[in-house]
Amino acid sequence: MNVQLYIWQRATAAILAPMVFVHLAVILYATRHGFSAADILARTQGSIAWATFYGVFVIAAAIHASIGLRNVMSEWLLLTPRRAGRTAVGIGLLLAVLGLRAVAAVVL
Repeated sequence: MNVQLYIWQRATAAILAPMVFVHLAVILYATRHGFSAADILARTQGSIAWATFYGVFVIAAAIHASIGLRNVMSEWLLLTPRRAGRTAVGIGLLLAVLGLRAVAAVVL
């Protein structure tokens, strides 16, 4: 793996770690207080803060996952680095698009 991908993966991990903690804390808070999906949507609709938080979360996760998948595909599927990279970029873009659509659905 080249140095740039290594740095990107570590940087996205550093971004994701506290975001996962916040995400889990929100889940625990919502479940302990018996919030329904409608209650949660009522609280997130129109929130720029939640849109930004989960937008960054999705982008970081898509980048992080696609780099990891590139490495796994190179090692386990014996794909050339170029083919593994292209496939990983495609999967990363798909993850980003689907994730951002979910964020939009929850916030907009």
